[in-house]
Amino acid sequence: MDTPPDAQDGADQRTPLIEPPALRTEDDRAATRLELFFDLAYVLVVHQLALALTADVTGRGVATFVGLFAVTWWSWVTSTLYANRFDTNDVLYRLLKLAATFAVAIMAAAAATAVGGDGTVAFGTGYIATRVILAVLYLRARRHIPDIRVTVDLYLAATTVSIALWAIALLTPSPVTYVLWATGIAVEAAAPFAATRWGPDVPLHLDHLPERFGLLVILVLGESISAIVLGTKDTHWAFSSIAVSALGFTIAASVWWMYFDIGGAEAKTEIQDDERAVGSGRADGYVYGHLPLTLGVALLGVGIQQYVLHPVGELNDIGRWLLSGGVALFVVGVCLVLAWSSGGWRTVVPWPALAVPVVLLIGLVDTALPFASAIVLAVGAVVTVITGVVRRRRSPVVTTET
Repeated sequence: MDTPPDAQDGADQRTPLIEPPALRTEDDRAATRLELFFDLAYVLVVHQLALALTADVTGRGVATFVGLFAVTWWSWVTSTLYANRFDTNDVLYRLLKLAATFAVAIMAAAAATAVGGDGTVAFGTGYIATRVILAVLYLRARRHIPDIRVTVDLYLAATTVSIALWAIALLTPSPVTYVLWATGIAVEAAAPFAATRWGPDVPLHLDHLPERFGLLVILVLGESISAIVLGTKDTHWAFSSIAVSALGFTIAASVWWMYFDIGGAEAKTEIQDDERAVGSGRADGYVYGHLPLTLGVALLGVGIQQYVLHPVGELNDIGRWLLSGGVALFVVGVCLVLAWSSGGWRTVVPWPALAVPVVLLIGLVDTALPFASAIVLAVGAVVTVITGVVRRRRSPVVTTET
């Protein structure tokens, strides 16, 4: 594999300080250190949202977590899709990318109070800043790559409308603010579909794309490990909490295994090996399917922490559902990513689709009989068994470690 473009840290005198954007989907590429640095700011947003949900395990708390996570995920996705096609790694691109990283850090600082608190304006301003920077990058690409202007115009139009809606939202009261936020995200989310349908073929880099999403899954999954550490510390090493921590780790490890050796790995093979995936929208499906997948992983982390903090049945119904609901949503995401990438549901029926009702049934049992340790063990066993069964039922695929 070639050295990533930033691996020489500027030592290569042949690399110009200012390099015009170019479509890089034919290059041999890997994730750069700048992209990894950029991702860390998004992990901080997820961490702050998880802390806020841990402190407010209610229906409102869950709804706030889901909504703000979707906003954060979308901000990451749009920046990643630009970099996937047009990353130049010159000085101007680096400065803009670092400015976007700081804007995301502002979002992280405001995330816990972004809904109904004093962080609303700061969170909105941070998100607007990421959109303005993205628009500048697309304008730059539009100037230097004439062949892709129709597609870029669609992205720019959607981004501009979103910026306007979010800017108006800074001046409006709740709940109008959040309606405008959602509308802005919906407009942006329609742009890739519109570009696939009406724009010229501007392909994605189908090696770089799965690597970037794999890195995001790993980082969000790290919240589960953080939850185990924090929960065990806060319960002062109580034996029951240690036991639940071990079970929670088993679930997190099973989720990792299921994604990187089954769902994510096979979806990557589907979009790379099938020529019909180019221009068919399959890559779009791969991207969008990761929203419920990563959201489920994030909720799983909060659910594990709730069980570690309350291992003997003190949880309310919502607290108990976070764990099984997170696992179920993760499996739904795996099914969407795999089915959409392959162009059919045969790749996920009966496995892993059958896991969804099984995990939800466990959630129902947990609500009726809150024996936390036994339920967590059951969920962990089910996920582990599903991993083994699916691997036996399918032909081996090349795994992609991040």
